[in-house]
Parts: sequence; structure tokens; C-alpha cells
Amino acid sequence: MAEALRSLRRFIVTPTVAKHRLFAWMAHPTLPDHQLIAIARDDDTTFGILHSRFHEVWALRLGTSLEDRPRYTPSTTFETFPFPAGLEPSVPATDYAADPHARRIAEVARALVEARERWLNPPELVQRVPDVVPGFPDRILPRDAAEAELLKRRTLTNLYNMRGSPEGAWLDNMHRALDEAVAATYGWPGDLPDDEVLRRLLVLNQARAAEASAGDAVADAHPQPAGMQPIS
Repeated sequence: MAEALRSLRRFIVTPTVAKHRLFAWMAHPTLPDHQLIAIARDDDTTFGILHSRFHEVWALRLGTSLEDRPRYTPSTTFETFPFPAGLEPSVPATDYAADPHARRIAEVARALVEARERWLNPPELVQRVPDVVPGFPDRILPRDAAEAELLKRRTLTNLYNMRGSPEGAWLDNMHRALDEAVAATYGWPGDLPDDEVLRRLLVLNQARAAEASAGDAVADAHPQPAGMQPIS
């Protein structure tokens, strides 16, 4: 993992177990422990696809759980997920840098991350100071004790608890825009019911697994990277 992440300017993480399926950015030299799943990609398009409703419903259906909290199990949630054609993690981001669908997903994903950061760490409440260890990200500190109490309540979990409420309308709108951008890459409407999303993703999973199996049979002497895993 460390080797895979070292060459990236940043990488995607998601909690192993969490109430909400959230994705965020981290950067070297910070390394996640076993409570985080690290994904060795640094492009906004991959981030946006993973944070869309399409991947969320797939991960919730195919993951496991700890008590009442969903667990993200990469072997059944990430490795099986049928990414939009041409935007799979096996494809370098430079290959689709000019793709209008990929660019739209990246644009909305960046806006989502920036808006979340403004809510989590409002500039008027925090100050950024260099970390005591050179090379690590700046430390984000409250400006005074009163603001420290406010910031304690500004967590990603509390933010996503606001979804569906008037206070969280802006977050709902941003995720709706992200879902529509990802849906367009599949050629689907953005407001499909969850059951229909799962059905369509399963059809893609099965089709790509069949293609991978056929390719392996033809080129058995030439090992291929791990491909789509079939889900029955």
C-alpha cells in the first residue's frame, strides 16, 4: 500500500465501518491504518464515481455490516463494481482527461469537496499552521476556545446526518448533480430507483465478468490484471 500511494499527490480513503459511505482525500506521508480503506487513485473523476449514489447502493447491498453500521469490503464492493466504460480504475486518468463526461464528474466532485471543507473548517473559525513535522499537511486549529466547541460538532458524520433537512439542502443538491453526471456516463437517467440501479449494475457486472472469462480462456498464457468479479 505504501509503495502504491507514495507516487501519488493524494489518494482516496473511506472508513471500513461507518454510518454513511463517505470518501475523502488524504496525502503522503500520512498512511491510513486498518480502519480506512485506501484507493490508489488521485483523480477527481474516480472520486466522483465512488461517491455517487450508484456506487453507494452497490456497496451497501454487497458489503457486510458491523451491528447496524455498513462495512466496506473491497473484494465485494470495489472489485465487483462496474465502473462506467472507459473510466475504470485500470485506465490511467490521463487517458480520459478530455472526455466530457469524465470532466463533468471531476468538476462536480471538486465542488463537493470544496463545499464540504468550507463547512467543516470555515475560514473565519480556523487558522492553518505548519505541522511540527516537515512534509505533513498544515494543522487546522480553532482560533479560540469558543470556536473550538463549534468545530467539534462539524464532522462529516454530522454533516451527512443533515441530508434530507433544510440545513442540508445544499449538500443534497450537490450530490444530485454528481449522480446526474455519473448517470450520464452510463447513459441512464439520474433519478432511477435504487432497485433499478442495482439491477442495471448487476447486468453490467455479469456481462463484464463473462467478457473477462472469455478473454482469459483465449489468452491463458498471458496473465491479466485482476478483472471484474461476477456476482450472482
